[in-house]
Amino acid sequence: MSADSGDSLLARLDVRLAKIEDGLSFVAALFILALMVLGALNVIGRKLGMPVWGYNDIVVLSMVSFAFLSISAMQRIGGHIRMELLVRRLSGRWLWFAEIIGTLVAIFVIAILIYYSYQAFGRAFLLGDSTMDREIPTWPSKIWVPISFGVLIARLFLQLWGYTRLIIDPNAEPVAVPKMHKVDEMADKEIKDTFGDDAEPTPVKAN
Repeated sequence: MSADSGDSLLARLDVRLAKIEDGLSFVAALFILALMVLGALNVIGRKLGMPVWGYNDIVVLSMVSFAFLSISAMQRIGGHIRMELLVRRLSGRWLWFAEIIGTLVAIFVIAILIYYSYQAFGRAFLLGDSTMDREIPTWPSKIWVPISFGVLIARLFLQLWGYTRLIIDPNAEPVAVPKMHKVDEMADKEIKDTFGDDAEPTPVKAN
């Protein structure tokens, strides 16, 4: 397989995985919206002496969805929180080598979490685990964790591929890897996210 065909394959896989990640993020958004509506109904119901059945249990179980379903999408765009004090000082092959080390560590950790989260789901499914209050089954909530981590580890492998090709050719166009923005670029993005695209960027000096 030539370098061009390999890059093309990486780009296609990146796009297809991004669709899955966006779909999971949309599901997470639906859970958040449903939970907000349910919370409003619960407040109204309490006033009328008819609170929503199992509200506290439903809230606890729903938290898993929006806590994990968007994790791979955040990894794709580099929206996760990480220490970049050292990485920002690197460039070229040293930068991509440092990213590879971090990605390998992440793959190792996530692989372990996939195993144990699936074990937790299996036990909950086979033993009929449920909440203590309303005895709602917990396995539908727990299955989201290994699914989310499965998509995340696929994203990490694509990024490992992307960083490896950049080590081979540092001048290549980055594919399937998050771009590290400068301080002023991040400030401009936050301004636009808050006030819209018409907001004028504010000069920011990096220390």
